[in-house]
Amino acid sequence: MIDVTTFDGRQITLNAELIETVESVPETLISLTTGKRLLVQESRSEIKELVLAYRRFIHEPPEDRD
Repeated sequence: MIDVTTFDGRQITLNAELIETVESVPETLISLTTGKRLLVQESRSEIKELVLAYRRFIHEPPEDRD
């Protein structure tokens, strides 16, 4: 799960496993495998870093987690 900010300022937690594409149009548009699309304030590169950090976290051994 990753936290993102919608264009109207709401903080939401998004299932990173459902992300299909992230586009800069020039806003950042996240398309999910469910067909839903979200405009968010974070940049495409920020979304990429959030997803990579999430995946590192879920794949690390439990004893190494904070």
